[in-house]
Amino acid sequence: MDKVPITVRGFAALEAELKRRQQEERPRIIQAIAEARALGDLSENAEYHAAKEAQSHNEGRVLELESLISRAEVIDVAKLSGTKVKFGATVKLIDEDTEEEKTYQIVGEPEADVHAGRVSITSPIARALIGKGVGDTVEVVTPGGGKSYEITGIQFGA
Repeated sequence: MDKVPITVRGFAALEAELKRRQQEERPRIIQAIAEARALGDLSENAEYHAAKEAQSHNEGRVLELESLISRAEVIDVAKLSGTKVKFGATVKLIDEDTEEEKTYQIVGEPEADVHAGRVSITSPIARALIGKGVGDTVEVVTPGGGKSYEITGIQFGA
């Protein structure tokens, strides 16, 4: 199995979600199934089918989380430093077409959230940035077409 790089914060979030799903969601769903069963005929019982579907979804996510946690390679970005972009770096960019400034942290796939400024190490923009330094220009092929960015800052920590 391949190791999955992840930040300390991302790993803690996975553990918290797993705990919540096992200790809160699982008992709540079991209770909903029991209540729906008490209503009688299961073949046309929408509440029962909805609860069983929720149980299936929850258990699938529990298995996924357990797999991610077992394969996680936790990297403490607070201990990283350097002048080149690598996993954990927070990178400030200027879009060379619009002059818009963007800031992204390069993180593991399970914790990526582009709206929160966290991009996956496997994303096209992260792959283009890895190994580059301040002042470098990178070309990124996106679904919306090519983009050109200049790196204006690289920061590690937090």
